[in-house]
Amino acid sequence: MIAIVDYGVGNLRSCAKGLERAGADAGRPVDVRVSTSAAEIERANAVVLPGVGAFGACMKSLAESGLTDAVLRAAASGKPFLGICVGMQILFEESEEFGPVAGLGVLPGRIVRFRSRDEKIPHMGWNALHVVNRAPALDGIAEGTYVYFVHSYYAEPSDPSIVAATSTYGRETFTAAVARDNLSATQFHPEKSQQAGLHLLGNFVRAAAAPVRVAVPA
Repeated sequence: MIAIVDYGVGNLRSCAKGLERAGADAGRPVDVRVSTSAAEIERANAVVLPGVGAFGACMKSLAESGLTDAVLRAAASGKPFLGICVGMQILFEESEEFGPVAGLGVLPGRIVRFRSRDEKIPHMGWNALHVVNRAPALDGIAEGTYVYFVHSYYAEPSDPSIVAATSTYGRETFTAAVARDNLSATQFHPEKSQQAGLHLLGNFVRAAAAPVRVAVPA
C-alpha cells in the first residue's frame, strides 16, 4: 500500500490517479490511499508527501494535522518516500519564504527564491532536466526530458551529493530533484508531467513493491 499524506494541501487526487495509472502501466496494480491516519502512514509500504502553496502554511498544516512525527518516521524508516513540490521543500531545514521558517530538517539546506529579475515569477511551465546523479527515481528518464514546474522558490542543498537533477529557468540553474537512500523528492510535479512523470511514478511503485532494506548500525 502507498500512502499519500493528507494534511490539507497538495494535489491529492492527481497524485493518487497518477500512481494508480503508473502501477497499471507497469503491470503492478497498487493500493493507493490518501490518508490522514498516522498509523496507516506507518503501515504503508511507501509514502508520498505532496505540497502546494507557501512553505510556512504547509508546515503549519502538517503540524495541525498531527502527522509530523509519522512523516519523520516514514522518511527515516527505509521505505520508499517521495516528496513533491512544497512536499520536497519542507523536507529541508528552513525557507526564506516569509521567513526564515523552519522545515522538517530531514535534508540539509534551505529554500530560496529565484534571484533572476529577467524572468516572470512564479516559474510555471515545462523545462528540461539535467540529470546530475542517476538516482533510482530517475531510472530510464533521459537527459533533457521536459517536466512541469509551478514554483517561486527552490532548494539549495548544503550537501551537493543529494542533487539528482537540475533545471534552468532563464539564466538561473536550480535543483529539480534530490535523492538520498530511500528518499526522493522533486520540485516538479510528476503527476502533471505526462509520460515522464508517469515513468518516475512507475519507478516509485516498483520500489514500493520491493523488500525494504533498513540499515542496521554496526
